Amino acid sequence: MKKVLITGMAGFIGHHLAKLLVKSNFEVVGLDNINDYYDPNLKLARLQDLGFDTNEIAYNKLLTNAVISFIKLDLTDLGNLKQLFEDQQFSYVVNLAAQAGVRYSLENPHSYVDSNITGFLNILESCRAFPVEHLVFASSSSVYGLSEDIPFKEDNCTDHPLAMYAASKKANEMMAHSYANLYGIPCTGLRFFTVYGPWGRPDMALHIFTKAMVEDKPFEVFNNGDMSRDFTYVGDIVESVKRLLPLPPKENNPAFNPKKPVSSKSSKAYQLFNIGNNSPVALMDYVHAVEKALGKKGKIIFKPMQPGDVQSTYANVENLFNYIGFKPKTTIEEGIKAFVDRYLELEGMKREK
Repeated sequence: MKKVLITGMAGFIGHHLAKLLVKSNFEVVGLDNINDYYDPNLKLARLQDLGFDTNEIAYNKLLTNAVISFIKLDLTDLGNLKQLFEDQQFSYVVNLAAQAGVRYSLENPHSYVDSNITGFLNILESCRAFPVEHLVFASSSSVYGLSEDIPFKEDNCTDHPLAMYAASKKANEMMAHSYANLYGIPCTGLRFFTVYGPWGRPDMALHIFTKAMVEDKPFEVFNNGDMSRDFTYVGDIVESVKRLLPLPPKENNPAFNPKKPVSSKSSKAYQLFNIGNNSPVALMDYVHAVEKALGKKGKIIFKPMQPGDVQSTYANVENLFNYIGFKPKTTIEEGIKAFVDRYLELEGMKREK
């Protein structure tokens, strides 16, 4: 049974990945600092859904529940992080822990350096000290920045980030390559494209739209609704990650040309993939799907484009499809209904309390 560390396991994607890997006969250890970027109660509810008694959570205390464990730990705590690596001897690491959010990076840029730069460096140092078979780490579609060369391909220029969040994710890609070069750590970076689904973060558009409609309140739609996103259902995302884990990159990739280097390939054990749906959806169609799932109209306030936002994201994901033999299959209507059903269930539980 392979042992996997998931950082950010109390987060949206981490929670779904943990459930899938346990069902797929992996031994899972999850790490999260349970910070207050958004309501920690949602993070605790996700951990409860994984079978943990959240009253027992204490800093640097490992809780074990059959084949899944959890530890509250901050990635900036290198000493305890290395101790965890030494004790557990992981086969795979999936680094999902990060300070998220484009708009929040305008208000608090230092938090992105702490979590996304220092924290990721500590993951790399731990993998160096206690070698793993494969490090998979979360990058982001936001690294494409000013590029309008759509659909985005992994080899597009990513030198023009629009906010600190994107800059930190670009830095992660370069840091991982340097450790693949220096210490032979097999690294795969995944540029996520607008993940959505049940248990999603409250700062994400789907949660904001749904909450406002349920409460019969107005909500803002930016760039007057003239935006599109390559929305990807979380279940399809974690299935892709699961399939990728036993397929680390190899050194001396014959597709890498050092005279014409591209960012997604290397002669070292390193690679980058877009991970998305390959099917952009107009933002207003997304809003209408929420209206359909709830059976009511939303009170929309149209606003201009926000700083740090882009008008469209669209992933070319052929490289990942070919590598793992899997394509996302969940429709927007199916995915939004699943989110709405879970949202209403969680809100009902709150009211009962």
